[in-house]
Amino acid sequence: MSQPPVAIGARLQDFPQITTLGLRPNLGDYPPEHQALIQAAGVIYYPTDAFAAQFAALGKRIFPSLECHLFEGDKIKQTNLFNLAGLPHPRTRVFYGRQRRQIRDHFRFPFIAKTPRGSFRGRGVFLIEDQAGLDAYLAHHPVAYIQERLPIERDVRVVLIGFEPVCAYWRLAPEGDFRSNIAQGGQVDFNSVPPEAVDLAVKAARAGNLDEVGMDVAMVEGRPFLLEFNVKYGRQGPRQAGIDIKQLLVDKILAGELPPEES
Repeated sequence: MSQPPVAIGARLQDFPQITTLGLRPNLGDYPPEHQALIQAAGVIYYPTDAFAAQFAALGKRIFPSLECHLFEGDKIKQTNLFNLAGLPHPRTRVFYGRQRRQIRDHFRFPFIAKTPRGSFRGRGVFLIEDQAGLDAYLAHHPVAYIQERLPIERDVRVVLIGFEPVCAYWRLAPEGDFRSNIAQGGQVDFNSVPPEAVDLAVKAARAGNLDEVGMDVAMVEGRPFLLEFNVKYGRQGPRQAGIDIKQLLVDKILAGELPPEES
């Protein structure tokens, strides 16, 4: 009998079809039978940041990809990825240390400022309308991530698994807020999602080898622009569409569809 799929992280721990070992700080903390499972597994699912790079370096396949782990939560790396790949993205600059004095040379109020690393679900996103707001942001951000404000009140979230879009929907900002994140009170709308937004999300996922990701896309005058992406994306939108993301993942893993074949 073939070995069941092996996972480290807890994402699919409720599914007995997946052998979830849990994260331990040292490989030696796993009992010998678990170490044997790790060594024998052709793929390690949800290896976590603790083991993803090591497995990849040793040639063991992982899901999600190493790139998903490298880029998650780092807006600076994501912006550089979009720019290097020639993908449309709002005008963005990063300012370090004394360079922060040059922000007003490049951007006019109002603009968007973000916490460049480790911010999720709309937290760490600021609408800067004047110098006082900028000063308050800079007081807590030695590295400033500044982005032009697009004339939008909603964006498109595209969830991709194995580079395939499995759910796409508008996220509408609540009244009085500029953020469309569902965690911040944004609403979901499945009507008339532009195919251009979905196509761009697929192109970006393939360009970055992001095989499980929630990609955010803005539409400006009919043109799509990538905003950012999250590997640890929310499941509220797919749930409202009647999609159980975890069950979908398990079905694809058991069918041998994840990780996807290299294109």
